Amino acid sequence: MNAIIALSLFGISNLFLGFLNNRKILLPATLLFILIALGLNFLDWNHEYVWFSNMLKTNNLSVNFTTVILLSALLVVAISRGFGDDEEHSHPAEYYAIMLFSVVGAIMMVTYQSIIMLFVGIEILSVAMYVLTGSDKRNLRSNEAALKYFLMGSFATGIFLFGVALIYGTTGSFDLNGIALSLSHIKKQELGIYPAAPILFAGVILIFIGMLFKISAAPFHFWTPDVYEGAPSIFTAFMSTVVKTAGIAALYRLFSVSFLTMYSVWGNPLVYITCITLLIGNITAVYQQSFKRMLAYSSISHAGYLLITVLAKVPGTNSSLLFYSLAYAVATISAFGVLILVSEAQAKAGKPDESFDALNGLAAKNPFLAFVLAVSMLSLAGIPLTAGFFGKFFIFADAFSHTSSIFKGILTIAVLMSAVGVYYYFKPIIAAYLKKGDIEKIEISPIYKLTLILTTAITILLGLMPDLVKNIF
Repeated sequence: MNAIIALSLFGISNLFLGFLNNRKILLPATLLFILIALGLNFLDWNHEYVWFSNMLKTNNLSVNFTTVILLSALLVVAISRGFGDDEEHSHPAEYYAIMLFSVVGAIMMVTYQSIIMLFVGIEILSVAMYVLTGSDKRNLRSNEAALKYFLMGSFATGIFLFGVALIYGTTGSFDLNGIALSLSHIKKQELGIYPAAPILFAGVILIFIGMLFKISAAPFHFWTPDVYEGAPSIFTAFMSTVVKTAGIAALYRLFSVSFLTMYSVWGNPLVYITCITLLIGNITAVYQQSFKRMLAYSSISHAGYLLITVLAKVPGTNSSLLFYSLAYAVATISAFGVLILVSEAQAKAGKPDESFDALNGLAAKNPFLAFVLAVSMLSLAGIPLTAGFFGKFFIFADAFSHTSSIFKGILTIAVLMSAVGVYYYFKPIIAAYLKKGDIEKIEISPIYKLTLILTTAITILLGLMPDLVKNIF
């Protein structure tokens, strides 16, 4: 809660900093604001509080998810150089302020106790992302992406809200525990048969659809490739880490607390959705010629892996979700950090070159960037001695420990798709190390380089000592 209040005030402060003639102060100021919020977040450790008439609730799980979100935001902001280069068309103070406000929405999505507060958090985050997606106003691709995201996101939010209305109509509560208590009481009184079942089931499924849209799970993923490709790369990195973490945390909290007694209603469809997400995300990524678009389909596939442990709901699910979210976030930020530098250095006709060919020969004159890229791709592929390997291992172990035999089938698909992922994740590595290119030496600012060193170090450290973090979670 302290982080929400602080970031709200810091976002407003950023807008006032925009009136200053010195734009260079905005980046360090924003980094400082996020660091302060990160420190305030830990004040809630081992303290369970409820706020605003039980609308928000902080506990160790919410503190951990908030930490992953704030760390991801910090790393993305650190590589957000160039906002102020175009003094005529860019407004860096507004960009940074909107990013801080979106983080407020993301934190609300992991600390909510009332579905109404979840809706508010989704809207704060979503509206901010609609704006940031279309922030490159002179780029038609960015404008198209923003329009697609806005229209489809609005429909998804409407579907979600209609589901909330149906749930309230049948349970009489917006509170997570209140809904769970009401459903348990109804089930006990009716000997396991829910009255008004069509309305109740429809409400659960509609909420389910709205949340799956936010994490890019199939078949609600159609917006993802175009939006990820059209948005400025720095905001795509933000979207694929902060938004993904907030979405999966919100989904897990909602269905593990409120609708656990209705597991058969949402669990059975989720089995098929998880498998479809894994298949579509990985197989479609194989055919992509754009590195950035490949990362978009990669994001879809990782939503499938995260859904496996949500579906399993075993004692280790909390820590597995957190570990995977952190491992995925740092590897993705590393990948986008390299992509931003290389695509701008290889720009054609004033437009960044985001194809795999732009990476050809990267290792010859930029060995540091090639190494960062290689580590991030190996982690996303789940290769041993990287964070991604243990992220997948913990999730697969959770599924394997489940008593239902259906998880054996899901695991079979997940392992096969992980093998497919190795193929397309090695494309950038092959381009950087084995192909010839004409990339010149790329200048990297100290803070940018430090960020890439940090993300790479975290990826390797978590791969060597996973218990160091998992036991904390």
